[in-house]
Amino acid sequence: MYFAALLARTEDGWEASDTELDDVETLSDLTDLARDASVDDDTVIVFIEQEDAWFGIIRVEGEDDPRIYISDGAAAARSSYGEILIKELLGDDQGGGADDLDTLNLDGTEDGEPDEDDEEESVTAAETVPAEPVGDLEILADLGLREKELLALSTEALADIADALGAAEVLEAVR
Repeated sequence: MYFAALLARTEDGWEASDTELDDVETLSDLTDLARDASVDDDTVIVFIEQEDAWFGIIRVEGEDDPRIYISDGAAAARSSYGEILIKELLGDDQGGGADDLDTLNLDGTEDGEPDEDDEEESVTAAETVPAEPVGDLEILADLGLREKELLALSTEALADIADALGAAEVLEAVR
């Protein structure tokens, strides 16, 4: 099961809203959701969390390319929304690249567990995508959460991140 929320920076602080990911099939879809929540092209942070398996942060500012951080690349690669982010981050730089992720038979199950028949292909996915944080480690540094603190986050990551941004109360309201 996934939890996703948007935090949009405004003149008065942060505004939070939960979001449905049902219509999200690409990073562009996710970026469009963030831009729609933006006030005057200000910062929008998208949080995606999958039942303590991994979390992702997508930062969108105006028309700039989104910045992405994922807590565990291999776990994210085994989920449908994580796969979208992994493809953007790793492109052709990891193994054979994003095209190889399509051949790994990533099952997109919400629990991130491979089917018994897919066990062999999942091992290949784990070897291709690192079981470690991937992406922009400084994604929230200017907002008060430095690389070292980001890497130390685990199961309560989204609450900790919102707290560091001063947005814990608005995030909790949508959670």
